[in-house]
Amino acid sequence: MRPEAQTPAFEARGLTKIYRMGEVEVPALRGVDLSLYDGEFVVLLGPSGSGKSTLLNILGGLDTPTAGRVRFRDHDLVAAGDRELTRYRREHVGFVFQFYNLVPSLTARENVELGAEISERPIGSEQALAMVGLAERMDHFPSQLSGGEQQRVAIARAVAKNPDVLLCDEPTGALDVTTGKVVLQVLHRVNAELGTTVVIITHNAAIAGMADRVLVMHDGRIARETRNAVKVPPEEIEW
Repeated sequence: MRPEAQTPAFEARGLTKIYRMGEVEVPALRGVDLSLYDGEFVVLLGPSGSGKSTLLNILGGLDTPTAGRVRFRDHDLVAAGDRELTRYRREHVGFVFQFYNLVPSLTARENVELGAEISERPIGSEQALAMVGLAERMDHFPSQLSGGEQQRVAIARAVAKNPDVLLCDEPTGALDVTTGKVVLQVLHRVNAELGTTVVIITHNAAIAGMADRVLVMHDGRIARETRNAVKVPPEEIEW
């Protein structure tokens, strides 16, 4: 079934976000309309300052728009208060950022358990670490892991919550090409095997080849949308 025949998981209309710095207003989003569907793999492209991270933070319940509306299924993310947004993030959203944010004094397994503990339907730390290829490294501390391995632990921590959607902000930004492709393979596997909706924001246009849909942002707006008739396997992506 084509996504357009489904009810969107996310639906945003007229999203505007203005940051105020003293008397200066800085528009980050300028009337964004967006629909995202269950099980999609979406890449959001655009230069720094185009509004990608602001949009991701609003979808993830980390920020609220100045105007417009956004829903995730039956959750109104604009009308929701802090407690409701916290519950929404806990129950439905996993986050992966450019920097791993692991607790240095905890092992990989213990870091992942932090994600599993706040979920009502976790998949478990050992299963999550096995999914990202780190079953044999789960008792190592972050200082004993490479950058790519630490990022995979961060992904496993997000996946252990068994979220409906995985929101990734420049997940390969701090990695070399070889390591970055391993991380992309992990995200592809999570999407394919668990049916998790994956959204990656990046300035790296090469990553767009593995997406179902590519949204290009410019100056706070979605300037272009394309669909890949044939997706490139993550291991074949070069940049």
